[in-house]
Parts: sequence; structure tokens; C-alpha cells
Amino acid sequence: MIKKKICVLGAYSVGKTSLIQRFVKSIFSDKYHTTIGVKIDQKDVTTEEGIVRLILWDINGEDEFQHVKTNYLIGASGYLLVVDGTRESSYHIAKELQALMQSTVGDIPFVVLINKEDLKDEWEINSMVEEDLKKENWEYLFTSAKTGKNVQKAFDLLVSKM
Repeated sequence: MIKKKICVLGAYSVGKTSLIQRFVKSIFSDKYHTTIGVKIDQKDVTTEEGIVRLILWDINGEDEFQHVKTNYLIGASGYLLVVDGTRESSYHIAKELQALMQSTVGDIPFVVLINKEDLKDEWEINSMVEEDLKKENWEYLFTSAKTGKNVQKAFDLLVSKM
């Protein structure tokens, strides 16, 4: 069996844990639990090459007090950068985390997830962010851990890129 480590990164409270729980267990909880350090889940997916075991590293949210430890990133085959659509500042943190990943593990596949699509009326993310993503040539999807929108598609896209 092929095993692939995937890191899930973003600012605090962007929905990293909720996206993983939606993908792995098809559940969503409104209760917020801060991830301290890293939480690891796994899920087997079937690809054209066979079964791939995804080892999902839910890494603590980046903020002014807590920073991602680079040793959590080593060995990753790909990663998801999660942005909270209701907080534009989370996009800027995602850009910093992408630079950290690039300098730590090199050029590996990633996808940007602009999460909380179910709260579109409250979004701070605008067309300028989309233009920036296109300019960077970064693949991105609008997701909702709450409704499940594009969650499976996000992981499928990352696996296909790996």
C-alpha cells in the first residue's frame, strides 16, 4: 500500500479540523476545538494506481502566539492551505505558510481551499484575492466543511496532483 503524508495548514479557526473530519468521517461539529501541535488522521482512497493511505496531519493554526513547527512538515507529499472566506487576514497567513512549506520541503503539490462557503454573505475574501491566486497559478476551490461542498473534490484534486 502506498502511504502519503498530507499537511493541512492555515490560520487558527479556518476550518482545518472540520474539513478533515468531513473528509474522513463525513461529520461536522459547530463546536470549536483548538488543535495543539498536530492531530493525525488517516483515510484510504482508491486511485488508478491502487489504494493510497492518506496520513492527514492537522497542524495547529498559525497566529501571533503559535507558529507551525517545521519538523511537522518534513516528509509531506502534498498539502492543503486553508483560508477562511470570512477573514481576509487568513489568506495572508496562508501565503506565509506556503512560503514556509516551499523553503522546508521544496516544490510539492498543494491546493488552496477557501472555506466557509456556507457563510458567503459574511465573506471578506474578494475578487482581488482570486486574481492573486490566478496570478500565482495556484489551484483553489471554494469549500464548506459544514455542507461538505467540494471537500471530497479538494482531497481528490490533491491526490491526483501527487
